[in-house]
Amino acid sequence: MERQIRIKPHHFVDIVSDYGFGRDVLTPHPYGHALHLVTQQVIEHPEARLVIELGADDICRPCQHNVDGACDDTINTADRPAAPQSKREYNLLIDRRWCDVTGLRQGSRLTVAQFCELLCRTPLEIAEIYREESADYLAEKYTGLRTGIRRMLATGRSPKEP
Repeated sequence: MERQIRIKPHHFVDIVSDYGFGRDVLTPHPYGHALHLVTQQVIEHPEARLVIELGADDICRPCQHNVDGACDDTINTADRPAAPQSKREYNLLIDRRWCDVTGLRQGSRLTVAQFCELLCRTPLEIAEIYREESADYLAEKYTGLRTGIRRMLATGRSPKEP
């Protein structure tokens, strides 16, 4: 049976960015979400089929803040006043921007390696996608993402180099 992971675009980008900084072994989070499990699947199974999800994905599914398929968590907007306070709204905003940049949409299917290749071919307009975030955050996200993509591809995650 084909391994399939329902994932939000920003969750994939977060996993690859963390991988770029060597943060690829995670432990369970107090919220109960499955980031640690999905990260392991993404890193260990480049052939896994990703299904783009703009609602609750496989990371969100077991989270205590997932209420009937919608996140009820909030974000601290003190350092990003232009962001919506609802984490669900903010994540959807970021995911839609990733979809605009990559051409992906709800239900798009591609492998882990193919998503990395797509990110390699896509101009990474991090400042536009995460426009509510600080310059320091943007620089770190860009560095982590570029390094994570190279690391994934260099370790045999894909037949193509960036």
